[in-house]
Amino acid sequence: MKKYGLFSTIVLVAMLASACTPAATVTSVPPAATSVPSIVSTVLPTATALPPAATKVPPTATQAPPTATVAPTAVAQAPADKLAQKGRLLICSDIPYPPQEFYDEQGNPQGVDMDLGTEIAGRLGLKVQFVNSVFESIIAAVNGGKCDIIMSAMNITATRQKQVSMIPYFQAGQALVVLKGNPKNINGPIDLCGQPVAVESGTTNADWLQSAGDYKGKGGMVIECQKANKKPPVVTISQKDSDSFQQLQSGKVAAYATDSPVAGYYTAQHSDQFQQAGQVIDPILEGIVVPCGKEDCTGAPLSDVGKAVETAFKSMVADGAYLKILTKWGLASSAVK
Repeated sequence: MKKYGLFSTIVLVAMLASACTPAATVTSVPPAATSVPSIVSTVLPTATALPPAATKVPPTATQAPPTATVAPTAVAQAPADKLAQKGRLLICSDIPYPPQEFYDEQGNPQGVDMDLGTEIAGRLGLKVQFVNSVFESIIAAVNGGKCDIIMSAMNITATRQKQVSMIPYFQAGQALVVLKGNPKNINGPIDLCGQPVAVESGTTNADWLQSAGDYKGKGGMVIECQKANKKPPVVTISQKDSDSFQQLQSGKVAAYATDSPVAGYYTAQHSDQFQQAGQVIDPILEGIVVPCGKEDCTGAPLSDVGKAVETAFKSMVADGAYLKILTKWGLASSAVK
């Protein structure tokens, strides 16, 4: 989701296997970072070929969120008056985006970010609650007090660092998914020129395809296609990443662009229908997002909540809990160094 940088390729590492909202369902796309979005619970269109975990939603909007196991002695304390709710750590996440965030068969939030976020909350002596949010306006949500932090496979970019503080916690690259047999012969980024491609709105995957955002004037597929005297990709934007995947599933696009853990999850779940095309593109760090309380967060020190979250995360790295969680999901190679 969530990618940035000029693309350079590495050998593909197969990354297999990589919340709930108290408000009512909405169907319109909330405005981008100019306003604070409503908390949403998104019901996805039915698609029989989608992995079951990616299509489940909470049975009701009032379902109690899972809670962290509270550590006997908290390693840090987040100031109670700085939290959105007393005794809870509210985490905004764009669901589904498996294996980092999705719903299980019972409608409970699951995934790498859920496990890491629950562990962080426990080490702060707090219960955890996941707030399902639209990625395009998720930064506005955290800055508007709808949640305390974001854990949603968000790449660290200069643009985002102006809006929020970001604590590195994961690493991933971009990847392309195509139909089994690769009928459109998509073997790398340049093969996307002139082809219809699906991607989620508000992501740096979308910026990369359109040479927008941090790619504007610097790179991305519009510029690369121009250099090759080819037409740019025909980009189809969807509000949720799972909707973009369904565009490929229904044969409406030649490829679906997403992050490498997500591509690995979908292709592993349905290897008879989908495959990855080419190599992983441009790995980059992802960050836990915390408001900085300033107009420009560039270089700003972490807030008290941010410092507490960072302390909890570092304690997980130190005692091995962090790597254990990533290993559970087959993503140990995505650990920050």
